[in-house]
Amino acid sequence: MRLRPLIMLAAASLLVSCGSSDAQKQRVLYSMDTYMTFTAYGENADKGLSAAADVISELDGKWSAENENSEINVVNIHPGQAVKVSTDTASLTAFAKDMYIITDGALDISLQSVVKEWGFTSLEHHIPDDARLASLLKNTGADRIEIKDDSVTIPEGMTIGLGSVAKGAAGDIAAEELKRQGVESAILDLGGNIRTVGVKPDGSEWKVGIRDPFGDGIFGVLLVGETNIVTSGGYERYFELDGKRYWHILDPETGRPAESGIVSATAVGAEGRYCDALSTSMFVMGKDKAIEFWRSRRDFDLILVTDSREVLISEPLKESFFLQDGCDWSVTVIE
Repeated sequence: MRLRPLIMLAAASLLVSCGSSDAQKQRVLYSMDTYMTFTAYGENADKGLSAAADVISELDGKWSAENENSEINVVNIHPGQAVKVSTDTASLTAFAKDMYIITDGALDISLQSVVKEWGFTSLEHHIPDDARLASLLKNTGADRIEIKDDSVTIPEGMTIGLGSVAKGAAGDIAAEELKRQGVESAILDLGGNIRTVGVKPDGSEWKVGIRDPFGDGIFGVLLVGETNIVTSGGYERYFELDGKRYWHILDPETGRPAESGIVSATAVGAEGRYCDALSTSMFVMGKDKAIEFWRSRRDFDLILVTDSREVLISEPLKESFFLQDGCDWSVTVIE
């Protein structure tokens, strides 16, 4: 079963409407294996949205592991060879390699063959046996990827996928394109990733809803200016067998769906690709390691939901995060 990742479906109804003098334009597209909704304001909105959509399409053509002509797929079918790629692709691959090291392996783009084995790319789901997973995991480890002079080399047996960082990077690039086109106010929903440009036309903050990982609707609202809000959860892509849910966020150590006690992990910060990587990483890390990681860096903020419905937020968010009316979950501020 495949579900659309999150959050602007709920958040859209929370955005305060603007006066008639503020031209609002919207563009809906399907790219990077998800539906995206871009909303921009002002006289340059149409032009900006067209340019942003073109940027997304171009990046999807480079980064989709399922597109046989993409740069990433060319890398995958030529293991052991240095494959010349665009600067965008080389830069994002190098970033993902760095994040593998920074997160102590929680973010690993070399799990593509394992993801495929579970059927999350084909939707022909099944549960791999231990021997098969052990065999595939021998060829993982993003620190083994080599990037030099816009060329990428992967070892024999490895395949890579940029799904854990691509939408975050694309959101930032699309936002910069909107600004180049003269757009000063916009909100981009990239299917689980929210990228805001400026503030709302009336000068107030955006209101973004965070999806309830246990059901429909939202459990909380975040007030933000220009930023990225990226959430990973077990409800995004999964299948069920004999009453058990298997989601697509895998633990790089086991090759199985991560079971860390975290059911929703949100990263908030200035850089989309960083927040994208961190939302996945924190889901894998679990509560204690995620909090320790935040305290060691403090260059992003977090909202975590545990399987016992405890909400943990980093201290800088305590004045901008609110539980949805009717939600009685406990909230702990991490300092």
